[in-house]
Amino acid sequence: MKIVIGADHGGFHLKEMVGLLVTELGHEVQDIGCYSTASVDYPDIARLVCEKVDAGTVDRGILICGTGLGMSMAANRYAQVRAALCHDHYTARMSREHNNANVLCMGERVIGPGVAEDIVRTWLAVEFSGGRHLGRIELFSKC
Repeated sequence: MKIVIGADHGGFHLKEMVGLLVTELGHEVQDIGCYSTASVDYPDIARLVCEKVDAGTVDRGILICGTGLGMSMAANRYAQVRAALCHDHYTARMSREHNNANVLCMGERVIGPGVAEDIVRTWLAVEFSGGRHLGRIELFSKC
């Protein structure tokens, strides 16, 4: 899969770790920044990731900030993006299985690297179950 990854300064360190993990898992990674802990605006990073997901030029995206909240709010403004803020294995699995999330959001200041690794592994491995869940996702266009 092609995965685009981005973070603001609050998620920089976790982004670096996650990028390596995703590569080790055999996926193609596009890192769009940020590239240091210097302050940046998270909506700008979310836009760079979500434009690629929205256009279908990548399969999925991963966004990281301090809490994951700002990134998830910014990401869900794009028509074809279904961003999920995940804090554990269960939310990662359900975001894919039931909601077909195509952008994963995490908070570096709320989860540690071990939990983040488990989330990413799960989120990349689980497929959308379809069925009754597809109809619910199609209702998003009416929101």
